[in-house]
Amino acid sequence: MHVDFKAKQLEFAAYIRDPFNNPRPEDVEQQRIETYRELFFNNIDSFLSSNFPVLRQILDDQQWFELSQDFYARHLCTTPYFSEIPEEFLDYLENERQNSADYPFLLELAHYEWVEMALSIAKQEITANTTEFITTIFQQNIALSALAWPLVYQFPVQQISPSFLPEEIPEQATYLLVYRDIADEVNFIQIPPVTFRLLQILQQNKAMSCENCLHQIAQESEHPNPKTIIQSGLQIIKDLAVKNIIQPGTPSQQ
Repeated sequence: MHVDFKAKQLEFAAYIRDPFNNPRPEDVEQQRIETYRELFFNNIDSFLSSNFPVLRQILDDQQWFELSQDFYARHLCTTPYFSEIPEEFLDYLENERQNSADYPFLLELAHYEWVEMALSIAKQEITANTTEFITTIFQQNIALSALAWPLVYQFPVQQISPSFLPEEIPEQATYLLVYRDIADEVNFIQIPPVTFRLLQILQQNKAMSCENCLHQIAQESEHPNPKTIIQSGLQIIKDLAVKNIIQPGTPSQQ
């Protein structure tokens, strides 16, 4: 008997993805296809749980299963790599997830958790800054490390836990800096808006003189005493350079 293999494959895959809305292929035993279903789904579910531990923790088992199943059934991943599934999950939350019962911070929390994984496997490397570079940094060209990401969220995502589940957007945004250090450890720092803006300028320009960066910050602040801003900003830059978050900027980075 002739069998349309492609049609059969699609029928099989449809049930594996979403057995609640697709019929089981009639010529496949229930126990056999359920074994496939459990193997595939449990792999994805386990991977999501390990990469989004706080998100998993704040949802009960039924809520998590519904979220994981909806992603599995609805989202068509474009990558064959397991390490890129968390990014696919973010894409799903941002563009496909439709559930009014979700926490309002769901996407931001997932992004916050994804950042740690993304930086931990990033291929870029950095070198430790020299003492001379740090002490003369005002005269140097500087750049933001490729392993340092300034982030801004509506919610204080770093505080979210089962005992803290905000329902309303706070008046003040949360500014964070996440970076991978020389020992390849990922760190998070909460920063003030002015530091975020400074890092944003460096991120946008790739390489610029420290002096010009500080003058831009002072001009934007409209502070009556620009020297105060420049002096404070210089200390911030030195502190970040000690952590290798700010690195030497060269023309080749442009």
